[in-house]
Amino acid sequence: MTSREDIRHFLSGDAACILVEVSGAAGSTPRDTDAWMLVSKDRTFATIGGGQLEYMAIDHARQLLKGAATDDRLTIPLGPEIGQCCGGRVALAFKAVDPETRAALIARRDTEIAHRPHVYVFGAGHVGGALAMALSLAPVRTVLVDTREPELSAVDVPGIETCLTAMPEAVVRDAPPGSAFVILTHDHALDFLIAAEALGREDSCYVGMIGSKTKRATFKNWLSRDIERPELFGRLVCPIGGTAVKDKRPAVIAALAAAEILTAALTQQPRGAAANERKSVKPKADSPLPGGEYPILVAKTPFST
Repeated sequence: MTSREDIRHFLSGDAACILVEVSGAAGSTPRDTDAWMLVSKDRTFATIGGGQLEYMAIDHARQLLKGAATDDRLTIPLGPEIGQCCGGRVALAFKAVDPETRAALIARRDTEIAHRPHVYVFGAGHVGGALAMALSLAPVRTVLVDTREPELSAVDVPGIETCLTAMPEAVVRDAPPGSAFVILTHDHALDFLIAAEALGREDSCYVGMIGSKTKRATFKNWLSRDIERPELFGRLVCPIGGTAVKDKRPAVIAALAAAEILTAALTQQPRGAAANERKSVKPKADSPLPGGEYPILVAKTPFST
C-alpha cells in the first residue's frame, strides 16, 4: 500500500505541478510560513490550511499550469471578501516544480518525517490496535510492539511500523530521546517491566500505562518497595486518556489517549545533555513482580538503561 505521505509517488504521477508556499503570514492565519502544498491538474499533495484560501491557491496554480495566469505571488486578506473570518493576511508564492525543486522537496519531506517524535505502543490488543489507528494520521512515527506474532499480524494500519520481540523492554532502551511510551500489554508483570524501564529514561516525553486504581496502586508500591525508586511514579500517566470519560470501549480510550500523547510529543522542548542521562532501574534480585512472578526476563535484560 502506498503511504498517504509518499511525495515520490505523487511527483512520479504528475509531470507538471506547482509548488505553493506560504511565504508570509500576519495576524490570525490557518497555517504559518512552514506550510506548503503541491498542485497538479487534478490532484493535490499536503495543505496550506484549507478553506477558501486553499481553494483560491489551487485555482491560481492550475491557471499557471494552463498558461492562463502569470503572477507567481499573491497576497490574500482573510476577511469577508473571500468568506473567511480569520482576520489575518497570507502571502503565497507559486513555483513550477523542476528537477532541482523536486529533489529539494523530497529531501525536505524525508527530513521532516525523520525528525518526528517516536511513539512506542506496547501491546497489539484491542486498545493497542485502536491507538495505532488513531495515531496513524498524526505527524509522529508510531511503532506497535508485541511479543505475539498473531496479534501483531492482525493489526493492519497503514503508516505505522510493527516490532515483534521477545523482550519489549529492550525496545525502550534503544528508543531515541524524546520518545513516548504507551504500555497496554496482555500481561501486568510485563507492563511493569516496560514501565519501569521507560520511567528510568529522563529523556522520554511521555510514559503512560493502561490500568485501574488498583493496578496503579500496586505499581506504585512495587516501585517503592522493590525498585526503590518511588520518585519515578510521579512521571507515570495511569490510566491513559484521563478519568473524565468513563467509556471503556477501545476506540474511545484510544482517541482520548492519542490526544494526550500528541500533546506531550508535539510540545516538548529540546533537552540538554544532562536530561538525556539514563539512570539504572534495578529490582532487588529476589523480588517478585506484582502477581507473584519472579522477573525471569530481568535475568536476560536487567532493569538498566
